[in-house]
Amino acid sequence: MVKPSVHDTYGSLGPFVELFVDLWSIMTSPVRILGIDPGLRRTGWGLITAQGTKLTYGACGVVTSDGDLPLALRLRELFEGISRIVEGQHPDEVAVEETFVNKDAQATLKLGHARAMALVVPALAGLPVFEYAANLIKKTVAGSGHAEKVQIQAMVRFLLPKAEFRVADAADALAIAITHASHRDSHALRKAHLPAGKRRSLTGQAAAGQGLEGKGFSAAAAARIEAALAKQG
Repeated sequence: MVKPSVHDTYGSLGPFVELFVDLWSIMTSPVRILGIDPGLRRTGWGLITAQGTKLTYGACGVVTSDGDLPLALRLRELFEGISRIVEGQHPDEVAVEETFVNKDAQATLKLGHARAMALVVPALAGLPVFEYAANLIKKTVAGSGHAEKVQIQAMVRFLLPKAEFRVADAADALAIAITHASHRDSHALRKAHLPAGKRRSLTGQAAAGQGLEGKGFSAAAAARIEAALAKQG
């Protein structure tokens, strides 16, 4: 006996029912999220499991590089260290903080190098990677886009009572993971509206959707996302 399809059972409502089922499955299934706070000296990482609105602490720590080594070797240390974390923690999705541009161009450039390691390692592992602006992370976790680090750490401890971190970098990484857990529904909704053939071809950032400027993403980041979506269309 052939099992009737969703479209046969619900008629014109079939596509909406199918969409709801897909979203419900995405949002209620447990997912391991790795948050990464890039830094050339110390790159923080934090793993949580999100299932619906429930968050569970997994692990956290830092990957360091030797400041006495040349830049290329320091980046190799970060690459290898983050690779060990990805291989050992088995995340399903990865969230990385966007680069914060300050007046020190040299420091910003070095941070960009470290962030590249945080992006490319999970990408090479075939994991979806998402990016979040610092002010969105602060607003999501502490309720204010200008929250201080001590406030972020206090809220991370509140949301993840079993979390154990000794350095701010690890706490920041957990905050990034929490932020992604809070925004996964928007990514899932955007992905569900894409034609089936295009879903896998978008990066995690592009799948966030259009109209992101002013919602934690810079104008430049929003423009890149919209450009990627335009190419897919």
